Amino acid sequence: MAEQTLVIVKPDAVKRNLAEEILSRFKKKGFRISKLKTFNFTVEMAEQFYSVHSSKPFFGELVSFITSGTVTAAIIEGDNVINVTREIIGKTNPKEASPGTIRGDFGTGILENSIHASDSRESFDKEVNVVF
Repeated sequence: MAEQTLVIVKPDAVKRNLAEEILSRFKKKGFRISKLKTFNFTVEMAEQFYSVHSSKPFFGELVSFITSGTVTAAIIEGDNVINVTREIIGKTNPKEASPGTIRGDFGTGILENSIHASDSRESFDKEVNVVF
Protein backbone atom coordinates (compact mmCIF):
# COMPACT_ATOMS: atom_id res chain seq x y z
CA MET A 1 0.00 0.00 0.00
CA ALA A 2 1.26 3.46 -0.88
CA GLU A 3 2.18 5.86 1.91
CA GLN A 4 -0.57 8.32 2.83
CA THR A 5 -0.74 11.82 4.23
CA LEU A 6 -3.51 14.22 5.15
CA VAL A 7 -3.66 17.76 3.87
CA ILE A 8 -6.18 20.39 4.88
CA VAL A 9 -6.70 23.50 2.80
CA LYS A 10 -7.37 26.04 5.53
CA PRO A 11 -10.22 28.60 5.69
CA ASP A 12 -8.09 31.48 4.37
CA ALA A 13 -7.33 29.59 1.14
CA VAL A 14 -10.84 28.13 0.73
CA LYS A 15 -12.31 31.66 1.03
CA ARG A 16 -10.00 32.73 -1.81
CA ASN A 17 -11.09 29.74 -3.95
CA LEU A 18 -7.60 28.22 -3.92
CA ALA A 19 -8.42 24.62 -2.90
CA GLU A 20 -8.39 23.24 -6.45
CA GLU A 21 -5.15 25.03 -7.35
CA ILE A 22 -3.48 23.87 -4.14
CA LEU A 23 -4.55 20.23 -4.54
CA SER A 24 -3.46 20.24 -8.20
CA ARG A 25 0.13 20.73 -7.06
CA PHE A 26 0.09 17.27 -5.48
CA LYS A 27 -1.36 15.69 -8.62
CA LYS A 28 1.37 17.36 -10.71
CA LYS A 29 3.93 15.54 -8.54
CA GLY A 30 2.28 12.22 -9.42
CA PHE A 31 0.36 11.75 -6.18
CA ARG A 32 -3.20 10.48 -6.03
CA ILE A 33 -6.04 11.96 -3.99
CA SER A 34 -7.89 8.98 -2.51
CA LYS A 35 -10.41 10.87 -0.35
CA LEU A 36 -11.72 14.41 -0.45
CA LYS A 37 -14.02 16.18 1.98
CA THR A 38 -15.19 19.76 2.44
CA PHE A 39 -16.49 20.57 5.92
CA ASN A 40 -16.34 22.88 8.91
CA PHE A 41 -14.37 21.90 12.01
CA THR A 42 -16.30 22.02 15.28
CA VAL A 43 -14.41 23.38 18.27
CA GLU A 44 -14.24 19.85 19.70
CA MET A 45 -12.81 18.43 16.47
CA ALA A 46 -10.26 21.24 16.25
CA GLU A 47 -9.14 20.76 19.85
CA GLN A 48 -8.66 17.04 19.22
CA PHE A 49 -6.95 17.65 15.87
CA TYR A 50 -4.47 20.16 17.32
CA SER A 51 -4.13 18.48 20.75
CA VAL A 52 -0.34 18.29 20.31
CA HIS A 53 -0.36 22.11 20.68
CA SER A 54 -2.82 22.25 23.61
CA SER A 55 -0.26 23.60 26.10
CA LYS A 56 1.08 26.27 23.74
CA PRO A 57 0.02 29.92 24.03
CA PHE A 58 -1.33 30.03 20.46
CA PHE A 59 -3.66 27.02 20.89
CA GLY A 60 -6.85 29.07 21.35
CA GLU A 61 -6.06 31.23 18.34
CA LEU A 62 -5.32 28.13 16.24
CA VAL A 63 -8.64 26.49 17.18
CA SER A 64 -10.51 29.75 16.56
CA PHE A 65 -8.94 30.15 13.12
CA ILE A 66 -9.47 26.58 11.87
CA THR A 67 -13.14 26.76 12.95
CA SER A 68 -13.67 30.16 11.28
CA GLY A 69 -14.74 28.76 7.91
CA THR A 70 -14.89 25.87 5.51
CA VAL A 71 -11.86 23.64 4.93
CA THR A 72 -11.09 21.01 2.30
CA ALA A 73 -9.36 17.84 3.49
CA ALA A 74 -7.67 15.28 1.26
CA ILE A 75 -5.87 12.01 1.78
CA ILE A 76 -2.98 11.95 -0.65
CA GLU A 77 -1.13 8.76 -1.58
CA GLY A 78 2.20 7.95 -3.17
CA ASP A 79 5.83 7.06 -2.59
CA ASN A 80 7.45 9.13 0.16
CA VAL A 81 4.34 11.33 0.17
CA ILE A 82 4.79 12.68 3.71
CA ASN A 83 8.28 14.08 3.10
CA VAL A 84 7.55 15.34 -0.41
CA THR A 85 4.34 17.01 0.80
CA ARG A 86 6.30 18.87 3.49
CA GLU A 87 8.58 20.19 0.71
CA ILE A 88 5.62 21.18 -1.48
CA ILE A 89 3.89 23.13 1.29
CA GLY A 90 6.96 25.01 2.58
CA LYS A 91 7.81 26.41 6.01
CA THR A 92 5.00 27.19 8.48
CA ASN A 93 5.61 30.94 8.31
CA PRO A 94 4.88 32.11 4.74
CA LYS A 95 7.53 34.85 5.14
CA GLU A 96 10.14 32.09 5.50
CA ALA A 97 8.64 29.76 2.88
CA SER A 98 10.31 29.60 -0.52
CA PRO A 99 8.55 30.96 -3.60
CA GLY A 100 6.97 28.07 -5.46
CA THR A 101 5.81 26.38 -2.25
CA ILE A 102 2.12 26.54 -1.34
CA ARG A 103 2.74 28.67 1.75
CA GLY A 104 5.24 30.85 -0.08
CA ASP A 105 2.78 31.50 -2.90
CA PHE A 106 -0.54 31.70 -1.03
CA GLY A 107 0.08 32.13 2.71
CA THR A 108 -0.54 35.55 4.24
CA GLY A 109 0.28 34.90 7.92
CA ILE A 110 1.45 32.35 10.44
CA LEU A 111 -2.10 31.03 10.91
CA GLU A 112 -3.31 32.02 7.44
CA ASN A 113 -0.69 29.86 5.75
CA SER A 114 -3.21 28.12 3.48
CA ILE A 115 -2.52 24.48 4.33
CA HIS A 116 -1.90 21.88 7.00
CA ALA A 117 -0.16 18.58 6.27
CA SER A 118 0.64 15.64 8.51
CA ASP A 119 4.33 15.67 9.46
CA SER A 120 4.65 11.94 10.23
CA ARG A 121 2.88 8.61 9.94
CA GLU A 122 1.85 8.94 13.60
CA SER A 123 0.35 12.39 12.98
CA PHE A 124 -1.50 11.08 9.93
CA ASP A 125 -2.98 8.18 11.91
CA LYS A 126 -4.26 10.54 14.62
CA GLU A 127 -5.45 13.34 12.33
CA VAL A 128 -7.22 11.17 9.77
CA ASN A 129 -9.37 9.69 12.53
CA VAL A 130 -10.57 13.18 13.49
CA VAL A 131 -11.33 14.25 9.92
CA PHE A 132 -12.55 11.12 8.11
